[in-house]
Amino acid sequence: MEIKVESNSQHHDESKHPLLRDTTETEEKTLIQKAISQTFKSTAHLANLLPTGTVLAFQLLSPIFTNQGNCDSVSRFMTAVLVTLCGVSCFLLSFTDSFRDKKGNVCYGFATFRGLWVIDGSSDLSPDLAAKYRLQFIDFMHAFMSIQVFVAVALFDNNVVSCFFPTPSDETQEILTGLPVGIGVICSMLFVVFPTQRHGIGFPLSAN
Repeated sequence: MEIKVESNSQHHDESKHPLLRDTTETEEKTLIQKAISQTFKSTAHLANLLPTGTVLAFQLLSPIFTNQGNCDSVSRFMTAVLVTLCGVSCFLLSFTDSFRDKKGNVCYGFATFRGLWVIDGSSDLSPDLAAKYRLQFIDFMHAFMSIQVFVAVALFDNNVVSCFFPTPSDETQEILTGLPVGIGVICSMLFVVFPTQRHGIGFPLSAN
């Protein structure tokens, strides 16, 4: 009887180990899924702060230019050009604004120190109305933050990170993981504290 009891207890203990391993693996998968989900949520949230067309162009061309993260010298150069152009686009589009003419059509223009320069020249603004669209310090602040936010979005892209950092060290990996999160949190707070009144190219239109 003692031998049977010991063998049963041993068998019972062994039967528990697979369950413990399964539980551990499930917890690890859950943590990974949460991290991936949080990454996508962070990217989507930051993308809302940027021009829609620029973000869509980057997300569309990034896997192609980076060759799914397997970059050679040519694809790395192309990816660098893509990131640079998208960053410049985010910066410049921060100075654009829109208004509706007498017919209700939406007209876009660039804000200047004198007013709003309409891109297609289809409509003119009165001096009093154009004065409301003059460049301000907050426009440069938003333009600078837009570049920072786009850098964070680019760093959330695994293809871009794998292209420029194929085998990162532990220190580099920590920076690549924490930097975009920090940029996203700080810039999101600044966008809330210092909101912009502009409705430029790639941004939601005003009801008026």
